[in-house]
Amino acid sequence: MTDVLLFGASGFLGRQVRDLLTRDGRVSGLHCPGRADLDLLAARPADVAGLLRAVRPSVVLNCAGRMSGGYDELMRGNALATAVIIEAMAQVAPGARFVRLGSAAEYGPTPPGHAVHEQDPARPVSGYGISHLAGTQLVEQAAADGRVDGASLRIFNPVGPGLTGESVLGRARDLLASGVRDLDLGPLGAYRDFVDVRDVGRAVVSAAFAPDLPERVFNVGGGRAVSVREAIALLAGEAGFTGEIRESAPPAGRSATVTWSRADLTRIGNVLGWQPEFPLPDSIKAML
Repeated sequence: MTDVLLFGASGFLGRQVRDLLTRDGRVSGLHCPGRADLDLLAARPADVAGLLRAVRPSVVLNCAGRMSGGYDELMRGNALATAVIIEAMAQVAPGARFVRLGSAAEYGPTPPGHAVHEQDPARPVSGYGISHLAGTQLVEQAAADGRVDGASLRIFNPVGPGLTGESVLGRARDLLASGVRDLDLGPLGAYRDFVDVRDVGRAVVSAAFAPDLPERVFNVGGGRAVSVREAIALLAGEAGFTGEIRESAPPAGRSATVTWSRADLTRIGNVLGWQPEFPLPDSIKAML
């Protein structure tokens, strides 16, 4: 039986992980500290170490992070928080499993038609991607140094129930819910690898309980590149929207220069036995 410490349990991704762990017979205790208990953005290693001593977990999962903000906020939320957890675990719980959520933005632009592998060069083109790459590299180095038994999951474009308005599909859903006659969005020609948030939750649990981790970085995607235009059309059709979909708004800053994204899922399938189960139409229905 396993005690699990889960950061970010109230977020879009963390909620799915929490719900799966609540029903998992391998979990003897699930501890989900909120920001009032411990704010990772302001915490020191000693603060996390105190929590670890109190909980004594065998698994630590970090589903918290920053999607927007200045460089300092992104680095603090996605890289520094990872460093703080690693330092605390190395002192108090060096044998525990640590899993953090990274991002496909770590790769930066990839050639059209290419399914990006974990060993491909990582060349992020945004502060968001840079901050997540730093977090991933910290996990890799800490594992190589024997300080923590960790893994970083590079999440591609999560969709599904509870999706926030920070993504283009989330913004479009919110606009549709407000009753607009026409949708005014940014350019929709990019291709994205959409993965259901429920599948992301399954991937996190798989990494948490894997007997061994011969690899430290795993792609988590749907394995298929879909144009954002097609995804928006699916959403509009499911919502019964008959107005015009315009692409005149400014492009999103976080991934505007990345026109193609598709995950190679060979590694996660071979090592963790994971593959996506929910197709995009099901994810979009669940969004609504």
